[in-house]
Amino acid sequence: MNAMVKAEGVHKSFGLIEVLKGIDLEVAPREVFCLIGPSGSGKSTFLRCINHLEKLNAGRLYVDGDLVGYRQNGNKLHELRDSEVALKRRDIGMVFQRFNLFPHMTALENVMEAPVQVKGESKAVARERAGKLLDRVGLADKAANYPSQLSGGQQQRVAIARALAMEPKLMLFDEPTSALDPELVGDVLDVMRGLAEDGMTMVVVTHEMGFAREVGDSIVFMDDGVVVEAGNPRDVLTNPQHDRTRTFLSKVL
Repeated sequence: MNAMVKAEGVHKSFGLIEVLKGIDLEVAPREVFCLIGPSGSGKSTFLRCINHLEKLNAGRLYVDGDLVGYRQNGNKLHELRDSEVALKRRDIGMVFQRFNLFPHMTALENVMEAPVQVKGESKAVARERAGKLLDRVGLADKAANYPSQLSGGQQQRVAIARALAMEPKLMLFDEPTSALDPELVGDVLDVMRGLAEDGMTMVVVTHEMGFAREVGDSIVFMDDGVVVEAGNPRDVLTNPQHDRTRTFLSKVL
């Protein structure tokens, strides 16, 4: 079975600062893959590389067997045009720390927007799917509400519904609960659990170790731009093998 995500020697620098120092990993279809580590370890940068929001300095990244952001002719890589990248990116949903909803649109309109504008769907089809997705994330009764009328947790659930509206094959979550008040975190994690149960392939940057332990199929601990430790979440979180992993977990668990 082809990996849904495959990274080979991924390097990324910002100026003189090397943020990713040769990342090798694979995410299988239907897998919930969790990335943990301290701030500045490169987790979010790697996530953004998966959908070419950040360009690699070296290495290769594949999603569902296709190179991300490039095509290969012989031994040479040629960067895709922005329009080609956007076409590939339609298959990858991303949920950010901040919800980034359109403030002038209702929850329903936010979820409808991309299928109509990007895929050219009719408003009737997009509206029907948006209604079903809001129901799926427990917000059917908030369809007519604007973002300012929703709590942070509700806005994040709308953001998840919006990403799902494009019917992606892969979902990326960049610390989706870090901006939420603690009592709002559970509702968002419940939606993510439901996606996992439905077989959605997910790469999740998170500090929610309980979620990683219960829902994750694989976990990677990153520090200083490298993979320090990887394995089954139950094993890594309860019996880490690396001193750096133990030190990190002692502070967050």
